[in-house]
Amino acid sequence: MTAPASAGLLSLEAAREAVLAAVAGPLPEEPVALDAALGRVLAASIVAAVTLPPWDNSAMDGYAVRAADLGDAREDAPVRLDVIGDVPAGASPGTQGPPGTALRIATGAPLPRGADAVVPVEQTTPLDHEGRPGERGRDASGPLPAAVLIHVGLRSGANVRTRGGDLVEGETVVNAGVGVTPAVIALAAGAGLANLTVRRRPRVAVLATGNEVRPAGADIGEAGIPDANGPGLRALVRAAGGEPLDLGIATDELGSVLPRLRSALASGADAIVVSGGVSVGPYDVVKLAFESIGEVGLWRVAVQPGKPFAFGVADRAGGVANTGDGGSKVLLFGLPGNPVSTFVTFELFVRPALRAMAGRAAVLRPVDRGVLLDDAHSSPGRRTFLRVMADRDADGAPTHDEQGRARVRLARGPAGQGSHVLSALAAADALAVVREAVEQHRAGEPVELWWLDTA
Repeated sequence: MTAPASAGLLSLEAAREAVLAAVAGPLPEEPVALDAALGRVLAASIVAAVTLPPWDNSAMDGYAVRAADLGDAREDAPVRLDVIGDVPAGASPGTQGPPGTALRIATGAPLPRGADAVVPVEQTTPLDHEGRPGERGRDASGPLPAAVLIHVGLRSGANVRTRGGDLVEGETVVNAGVGVTPAVIALAAGAGLANLTVRRRPRVAVLATGNEVRPAGADIGEAGIPDANGPGLRALVRAAGGEPLDLGIATDELGSVLPRLRSALASGADAIVVSGGVSVGPYDVVKLAFESIGEVGLWRVAVQPGKPFAFGVADRAGGVANTGDGGSKVLLFGLPGNPVSTFVTFELFVRPALRAMAGRAAVLRPVDRGVLLDDAHSSPGRRTFLRVMADRDADGAPTHDEQGRARVRLARGPAGQGSHVLSALAAADALAVVREAVEQHRAGEPVELWWLDTA
């Protein structure tokens, strides 16, 4: 069944475009130590300061040899080489001895000058000074043998990591705009760098509102509820790459909300996110508070959950442009008070803005194909975001149908789709998107999927 467009509501795309248009651009760059760079975005490319490996080295424990000395060595006709020394990792490489000799070498140790191959210890038999054989393929950590039998022939370069095989000094190894992952940190360290130039994290002030809202863990009394939105939003800010600032909990009064918003402007926040108080009830004062410090450009979007949504901008403290520190405007987000609506509208509007501020090229979650195995209702004319769980196989991997679509079900069933049901949100793997024209989704019909554990 199809449904008409909702009159007076802004489309998701138009609202998100307006939000992103208000982002002045990536935040300024700053140097940070490698240990502080995880999750940041590179503002400058990583250029190798060293060549890696810096010298030819052994790819395994064994014996450094001249490949020509091995001839046609094989299992039943080994070649005997005298062992004249050790090359441990971190030692000077030294020089290979005369023909017919080998040096015991550790993984990662520099290849001796004159050697061109490494025989794995597993392909050798140690001999003592009397020529008696030891245990075949023993580990290379015992006493240095007098000689070894080599049971395999090798080509020059076998089991050798060549100088510059990974990185070459002066080459760009990671481009600006890439997010810093553990692998990028390891690469930067291997490239000889102790610091990276990254974008500053967006500073995001978070305020929960509501006369009934109590700090998490506090006594809620007869008419209170624990604050789920404040802690949840601060966690979402961190996950999106931002730095949360806690404005606490305000009552449903302009005199309680407004001073907190002004303190956020004075603190240097790049964005302010307020949950609750953005509908049209007698105690919904957030839109009025936003208008007192700035201007509101968006109000009511055609999404479910999350129709009551406010967005605007305010001047930084003093109204002074500060383009070197994220522009002169602070973004204002007013999100619904129901926790699921808060989460969804953060996903739709706040997260993309924070990723744009952080300098990420991809600000939206990738869209996957899915098939929803349950019936589901949606609101006419509004794009619906259902909390869903993936069907999984015995190994825990999502299952797919014959068309390659991920099979998903409503988290906690239809009853779990209320905008207040936190347990279903916590159980969800993804958001399933039902378009505005669909009023009744039938089990087995396709949906778009936004996986919630993807970057």
